[in-house]
Amino acid sequence: MVALLKFVQTKTQIQESGVKNTIQLLNDDCTIPFIARYRKERTGDLDEVQIELIVKYKEEFEALEKRKKAIIKALQEQEVLSKELQEKINRSDNLIQLEDLYLPFKKKRKTKAETARLNGLEPLAKIIMSQNAHDIDSIAKKYTSKTVLNIADALEGARFIIAEWINERSDIRNKIRYQLERFALINTKVVKTKEKDEKAQKFRDYFNWNESLQSCPSHRLLAILRAQEEGIIRVKIEIDNEKALFKIEERIISSQNECSVQIQLAIKDAYKRLLFPSLSNEILGIAKEKADEVAIQVFAKNLKQLLLGSPLGEKRILAIDPGFRSGCKVVCLDAQGAFKYNETIYPHAPKNDQIGAIKKISSLVDAHKIEAIAIGNGTASRETEQLVRKIHFKNDIQVFVVSEAGASIYSASKIAREEFPNYDVTVRGAISIGRRLADPLAELVKIDAKSIGVGQYQHDVDQAKLNNSLDRVVSNCVNAVGVNINTASKSLLSYVSGIGPKLAESIVNFREEQGVFYSRIEIKKVPRLGAKAYEQGAGFLRIKNAKNPLDDSSVHPESYAIVSKMAKDERKTISELIGNKEVLQKIALEKYISDKIGLPTLQDIIKELEKPGLDIRSEAKVFTFNQKIRSINDVKEGQLLPGIVNNITNFGCFVDIGIKESGLIHVSNLADAFVKDVSEHVHLHQQIIVKVLEIDVARKRIQLKLHQKARN
Repeated sequence: MVALLKFVQTKTQIQESGVKNTIQLLNDDCTIPFIARYRKERTGDLDEVQIELIVKYKEEFEALEKRKKAIIKALQEQEVLSKELQEKINRSDNLIQLEDLYLPFKKKRKTKAETARLNGLEPLAKIIMSQNAHDIDSIAKKYTSKTVLNIADALEGARFIIAEWINERSDIRNKIRYQLERFALINTKVVKTKEKDEKAQKFRDYFNWNESLQSCPSHRLLAILRAQEEGIIRVKIEIDNEKALFKIEERIISSQNECSVQIQLAIKDAYKRLLFPSLSNEILGIAKEKADEVAIQVFAKNLKQLLLGSPLGEKRILAIDPGFRSGCKVVCLDAQGAFKYNETIYPHAPKNDQIGAIKKISSLVDAHKIEAIAIGNGTASRETEQLVRKIHFKNDIQVFVVSEAGASIYSASKIAREEFPNYDVTVRGAISIGRRLADPLAELVKIDAKSIGVGQYQHDVDQAKLNNSLDRVVSNCVNAVGVNINTASKSLLSYVSGIGPKLAESIVNFREEQGVFYSRIEIKKVPRLGAKAYEQGAGFLRIKNAKNPLDDSSVHPESYAIVSKMAKDERKTISELIGNKEVLQKIALEKYISDKIGLPTLQDIIKELEKPGLDIRSEAKVFTFNQKIRSINDVKEGQLLPGIVNNITNFGCFVDIGIKESGLIHVSNLADAFVKDVSEHVHLHQQIIVKVLEIDVARKRIQLKLHQKARN
């Protein structure tokens, strides 16, 4: 535990007590949302980001310790583990250093050096390395044999052994690593046969590219590696080879004689054949890991913004999945998102039945008392939106264009089939569009996060790390908002702290068999939902219209007694205390502090009681594109256009201006000053005004500048 604490604290710079208590809570199977929300006293008020850092380095330490044990065991089996070597292994604080120590003892495939040893040339290699022998040819002649035919073969074999020794020296490897870390260039050349390939044109900027690997931005490196993977370009890592060779020579060569000549040849061989290929791959791999980490951070940040997108709330919605030839799928949902009716209309070519479509939409709006209309932003979206806006409804109906990203993935998924077994993918897709408007979080959790399409090169990064990061984001968002246990889907419930997929299914089955929950305490009746799961999840599960109003708040059941005491002391009921800001702000919290509850939790309780169950998300707002812009050909330089941010990367953000092609606001066009973080200037689904700078119709690219900040 001491070593783990030191390792994590060194990496995170978080106070030791906070690290120690957080690790203990994690070892007790507490979740990150639970620790961040309900154990602030123990952690020193660490937030989710800090706790995730502790988790990251805890896992890194455990992986390092596991590898140390495996290496020590292997060395013991080879009977080569000295006390000094074991101490070096135990002191290692990273995998690279550890693997360097193990390298000389690692079982290898048959190498040139191993063949030379079998031919009895290791003594000759040692003589050469001593650098004090003379007439080396005469000495080498003594080592000729049936397999070593002449002096040249003997010297070559000895050099192979020396080259391997050089390759295995950690000090030399670190010297070359330093050269690569500081001075490596990444160089690309297009494969001639791919130069005019249409699919290769999106990588045209990298057909002949050269820059410092250290300063290469993550998105560019991932693009270059993608192009290499697709066989479009060849990638090389380059450094000053002469300088690198000199760095090795100055550590090995101590004389100027025949031995040093042989060593010099061995150094060149070691560098070209062993050191540089291995370490250049290593440095590129490290650069890729860093690029992955940046890309995953961008994706996670975008996903959080998307999941916490503005919900319309409990409204009766008519949703339209637009299309041309196949028609527009129309569905009606009640205020809780339950599916009520579906229809297909054909307002566009080839049928062009606009009158019939208008009549049908009008009648459905009246029959189902529709309060809002959601239109998918895919094919025929603009045409369908224009049609709907022509209709004169009896009541004020809000019309929203909703992102379809990932909707097709959901509609063909097992979850969708289970929800709507009697309807095809088109109907399921329309239902999903409507539900996204009502509650983006509740609907988007049903889709694999990678399919939502917010981020950069998400399919090229380490998939395990990406999945872990995105799962944590979804979990944090779900628990930050809270979940109505009586209406939530299995998908949504599975992300609640301490619940998971199996318990989520048990909750839904229990709800279907026994009816709705009337109190949090009833949650304990769910089969296989034990005390630990209840502790972790209860505070994030909401019961609407419960007998105890605290059941519809983020106040944890373990703190109910404190709230009761506060109410009693103020001579009020809990219901009278809730929302009574004047009374709540006068409560002296110090007198409620105990060994189990401290000031941070008490402050959270008061904040929650002031506005219980308040949704942290802003309300959805209607947005209208420029109706004159139908395609990229309608876009002109200098135009000011309304748009919605639909993706954020490190190099800028993409904006939907109402046509098929999204425009790019490069990071340099987001503000007049230097922009360190794009997300500090815009967020996903933000409504903004952009100025058109440049249009490349051939490449379908539109360059934009942020003209006016969002209204939302």
